[in-house]
Amino acid sequence: MNLTSLMDNCTSGGCGAKIGAGELSKILSDLPVFHDKNLVVGFESSDDAAVYQIDEKNSIITTTDFFPPMVNDPKTFGKIAAANALSDVYAMGGRPITALNLVCFPQSMDLTILQEILAGGAEKVAEASASLAGGHSIYDKEPKYGLAVTGIIPNDAILRNNTPTIGHKLILTKPLGTGIIVAALRVGEADELAVSKAISSMERLNKYAAEKMGGFDVSACTDITGFGLLAHALEMASDKVSIKLFADEIPCIDEALRYADEFLITAAGQRNRNHLEGKSNIDKLPFALQELVFDPQTSGGLLICVSPEQCDDLLEEIVSDDPAARVIGEIIRRESNIVLF
Repeated sequence: MNLTSLMDNCTSGGCGAKIGAGELSKILSDLPVFHDKNLVVGFESSDDAAVYQIDEKNSIITTTDFFPPMVNDPKTFGKIAAANALSDVYAMGGRPITALNLVCFPQSMDLTILQEILAGGAEKVAEASASLAGGHSIYDKEPKYGLAVTGIIPNDAILRNNTPTIGHKLILTKPLGTGIIVAALRVGEADELAVSKAISSMERLNKYAAEKMGGFDVSACTDITGFGLLAHALEMASDKVSIKLFADEIPCIDEALRYADEFLITAAGQRNRNHLEGKSNIDKLPFALQELVFDPQTSGGLLICVSPEQCDDLLEEIVSDDPAARVIGEIIRRESNIVLF
């Protein structure tokens, strides 16, 4: 069974199916803000997960993520979806402890396909040293899969996405371009090597980079997913600072740059571009690189904001397991453009 052949009526698979950042912020702005003193992180700051303090020492992290397939193999899809859902806990600095399966599945499809999807997800939950504790499933016209994840974190170790310190450097732990490669795959234009590179990146847990952050002076962290590098950088800058990115240092999958030059791009990338209009001097970049910094990433890397004195040491530790990691920018004082090159 070719999973992506079922997606003709869906905008895209993976994190490319997310509602755009601009649209989502308008929707959330009308919701009531909850003032529970133990709710340390809610939805009002567009952070990666919710954090709730349970005692004087620890807090729990709660998050959920699911989406339609972006690859053909069911088990591979399960691995990617699970890695993506677990990533939000790592972005907060936490450790996943339990996960619940979230399943939508066509009644007419062979249930062995679902079994393979769930097996792939379970494999990644086990790699995260978390416990798969159940889940919920419904029939739907298209398959969708993900997890609801609970994590734990010491109260003094919580990382936010919007608390960067001026002068701190930015490390990106995975290369960009998975969204464009997935788009090329859907139309039969992606070569085998490009797909292999994208799958390897998407399957990889951010666990290893996150574990290395402990003990370093990290002021903010987020993971790069459906809103692309620039929209997540915009969230990190918030209304306090600007972010300068080093265009030549941004890690990209080579084939994705080539596909972008051939206009194999995504609707979600265009939504991200529209959201950043007037907030970045993006015109300075070549067209292909522009597309990659807007490209929706499924199970993308961590964007880590760390002190300049400790940046090289942290990068050295991260690249031992995530060799594509690079220092790609720095936090600067607020300017008219929020993200600069």
